[in-house]
Amino acid sequence: MRISEFAVRNVPFMIVVFLLMIAVGVSSWLNIPRTEDPHFPISAFQIVAVYPGADPIEIERQIVEPIEDAMNTLDDVKDMTSTSDDSLGIVRIEFEGDVDVDKKYDEVTRELAAIERSFPDGLADLKVHKINPGNVNIVQIALVSDSASWRTLEDTAEDLKDRIERIPGIRETETWAYPQRELRVELNLSRMAELNLRTPQVLQSIAGRNTNVPGGAVELGARRFNLKTTGSYRSIDEVLDTVIGGTGDALVRVRDVARVEWDHGPLDYTARLDGHRAVWVTANQKTGENIFVTIAAIQQVIGAFKPSLPADVKLVQAFDQSKNVAKRLDRLSADFLIAIVLVSITLLPLGLRAAGIVMVSIPLSLMSGLAALYFTGFSLNQLSIAGFVVALGLLVDDSIVVTENIARHLRLGYGRDQAAILATRQISLAVLGCTATLLFAFLPLLELPGNAGKFIRSLPASVVFTVAASLFVALTIIPFLASRILPREEAAEGNRFLRGLMHLIHTIYSPLLQRALARPKTTVLLSTLAVVASFSLIPIIGVGMFPKADTAQFMIRVTLPNGSSIDATDTILRETEAVLSTHPEVEHVMSNLGRGNPQIYYNVFQKEYAANVADLFVQLKSFQGDATRKLLDRIRSELDTIPGAEIVLKEFENGPPLEAPIAIRIIGPDLGVLRHLAGEVEQLMQATPGTRDVSNPQRRSRIDLALNVDTTKAGLLGVSPLELDQTVRLAVAGLDAGEFRETDGDSYPIVLRAPLSGRASLDALQGLHVGTAGGAQVPLDQLTRVQLTESPTMIYRRDRERAVLLTAYTETGYNTERVTNRVLEQLATLDWPDGYRYVAAGEVESRQDSFAGFGTAILVAVFGILAVLVLEFGSFKSTLIVATVVPLGVMGGILMLMATGGVLSFTAMIGFIALTGIEIKNSILLVDFTNQLRQQGKPLDEAIAEAGEIRFLPILLTSVTAIGGLMPLALQQSALYSPMAWVIIGGLITSTLIGRLVTPVMYKLVPPTLKATEPPIDP
Repeated sequence: MRISEFAVRNVPFMIVVFLLMIAVGVSSWLNIPRTEDPHFPISAFQIVAVYPGADPIEIERQIVEPIEDAMNTLDDVKDMTSTSDDSLGIVRIEFEGDVDVDKKYDEVTRELAAIERSFPDGLADLKVHKINPGNVNIVQIALVSDSASWRTLEDTAEDLKDRIERIPGIRETETWAYPQRELRVELNLSRMAELNLRTPQVLQSIAGRNTNVPGGAVELGARRFNLKTTGSYRSIDEVLDTVIGGTGDALVRVRDVARVEWDHGPLDYTARLDGHRAVWVTANQKTGENIFVTIAAIQQVIGAFKPSLPADVKLVQAFDQSKNVAKRLDRLSADFLIAIVLVSITLLPLGLRAAGIVMVSIPLSLMSGLAALYFTGFSLNQLSIAGFVVALGLLVDDSIVVTENIARHLRLGYGRDQAAILATRQISLAVLGCTATLLFAFLPLLELPGNAGKFIRSLPASVVFTVAASLFVALTIIPFLASRILPREEAAEGNRFLRGLMHLIHTIYSPLLQRALARPKTTVLLSTLAVVASFSLIPIIGVGMFPKADTAQFMIRVTLPNGSSIDATDTILRETEAVLSTHPEVEHVMSNLGRGNPQIYYNVFQKEYAANVADLFVQLKSFQGDATRKLLDRIRSELDTIPGAEIVLKEFENGPPLEAPIAIRIIGPDLGVLRHLAGEVEQLMQATPGTRDVSNPQRRSRIDLALNVDTTKAGLLGVSPLELDQTVRLAVAGLDAGEFRETDGDSYPIVLRAPLSGRASLDALQGLHVGTAGGAQVPLDQLTRVQLTESPTMIYRRDRERAVLLTAYTETGYNTERVTNRVLEQLATLDWPDGYRYVAAGEVESRQDSFAGFGTAILVAVFGILAVLVLEFGSFKSTLIVATVVPLGVMGGILMLMATGGVLSFTAMIGFIALTGIEIKNSILLVDFTNQLRQQGKPLDEAIAEAGEIRFLPILLTSVTAIGGLMPLALQQSALYSPMAWVIIGGLITSTLIGRLVTPVMYKLVPPTLKATEPPIDP
């Protein structure tokens, strides 16, 4: 290739290129964003509707179904799920593929706006949220105080929030876990009855007075003035002076029938840090920012803020994601350095100078790959670094082959420049073909569909960019350096390391090769039987998806039966806190009562408001591998002894969001039948060995109170149904009467309430009156009767059909796939009514979605590699010979998974695809050189034997360097990328040892026809 000759003959230019590659790499290293996990977009949205006081049936009929019908008209809807709960409806829509997220957001909001008028008047809130795994909070700060007022905590939290929000790298800050401040108008019901005033009158008077309609503009002479009308409230006195009506000659104002004061709303969501009352301040950073820089800026803000804290408030930085990032990056960086040492050791047979030249390709290729990663928008995270570690063992392959061939030409007596040019030219096409096959193995992984494909994308990107850079380095920088650094005369036998290796090749490999060539059919038969036998181990190994994340944090979800009070939930929450307090390994416990913890992990989303739910976010002092896993098992056992609630300890997991590893979705129209079937399936799942924390949302029915109205009596008296509903709501939840805007621009709700001490109870309905058509006041209890009624706990829907989702986790030591299969086998024996069916969800569904793209990726990789081989060799026979090494490598990967206790996970599958390219890369070198020797006129057997001996050394070195580069990753015992590393290592061992016998034998059995017109190539 002319590029190599150009590099050798243009030294100053190559020095500039060399320095440029280093400069760009260093700049990229300093600027590339650093995150714990890769950020990947999800084309999904969540619509949240709050309708206080409505039961699940009302939520489903009046809110959820209209939203689902509207969203179903949109294109590219992949799936749609919804939950109808007490006072809350949530609809989640996910779209297919890589749609334009902003465009879909506009479509969702447009369709929602079109049906908004059809929703009931009492709808308190309706919002659309983009589901973005990248919007995780990088810090969770606690402001702790058992004595400070809610107003003090709120003001302190808002002050800190405003300061953090000014940091350039921050996208958003939020405050959590304190009751909403409100301007309360507490009505004197007896006084209102005396004055014959009704609730709607007060509501309408306040809402009508609190308006801000521009009056327009008027002209006076040469001046133009804006005309301001009464406008919205500016003080509490203005609210008190609002006129409601009149009795005789006197006006009745709000102050005559109500007390107006600042207060806080219901305690629907509160929090504690280590048992003490707290409010949270969280922050997430903008995409592309460096988390260490952002956290350092937050630390400075906190340091400056602490002196201004109230005396009875303490600030604790309870969670800091940068510690997780630093730990992962430090661990992988250490593995990286170890890998470099191991790779350098394997290069000793080349000699110190040659090894030094090869080692130069490592920083140059890595810096170039890092620069490409940075310019294409990826971050430096655990997967991209794992990709660099994988690439480390591969990027020196081309350089090894080129350097070894140059050294061999020097030993044959060529000059340095001539040896560098001729040796590189001799194998340039083979090197290009080798690298192309490797790239074709990884390139399809960049376009794997689904969220799993997006999650792992930075790993193959790192490999592709780095290996492509290594090809450029091998064909330019390496010949340039070799022509200047390698000794002018190489000893014919090489150094002691090379002589030792060559002795082993002559005494062990050559005799084995001769025996295999003497019995070619026996060799092929034995290797085929070994491959077939290894494939039979796949069912034993089992299949998995993404493993646990091995972090020093975990979550505990406490769920009481639907309808439980928040006080009952708090009782169980305190018992859970007490269990955790006995373990010295726990650093912080962040408890959330009535709502989930703010999002701090990319695939765990915040639970919406629910009185029967509590979340505990637990921060350990450190993660200690098996010791931490045993600790979590002990905590689970202790939590199992707490009665009255479902308590699930959930470890964070890698990969896209997943409801649970084991999940069964039962689908059908009738809630009663669904509940019965769910009970049967729950018992079956609990009885299956290996399951734990089986959850059935329909386990218990909910008992509600129904306020039945005597419609005949109400009709005769002329009582308005709307006024009756408003009166009840006034006493229980309060009525929204508009907003009060303070001078600083903050707005707070104006809420009408009846006198209430503590939480709402039936006593709140006593003393209520409603107005009649004749102007009289009738006690509410004369028109209504309270009865107990059974209600559904929660209504779940999938693709507009009612369903029940049962979930479970697997016990330590059990394989999820096998446990799920046992559950499904038993489900098939149940008698399912017409119109009802079940579907395996959880990991099964996720695996089907994620692995579906592997078929396309494998096809693209196979045909791409075949195209390269056919183009390079011009022969299908040569292509077949090269490809025979692939099953041997797969066999080694399977055996290594079996030996290390791994499963066929998503990343292990990536390892097999990568292994295909690496194996074929080595096999090309052997077949290509055999063809060259035959072109020089050597007999078939002699050419096969000579090529086997001469090419065994570079193939062995490239394989050993790849193994050395991957070994730290494999020994790290990471459930995410260790299986991938073990697969490649196992495959390289078998393909290097057995493949070096099988490939020559196959060449002998089906020798390719060479092109007669091809000129001989220099030795």
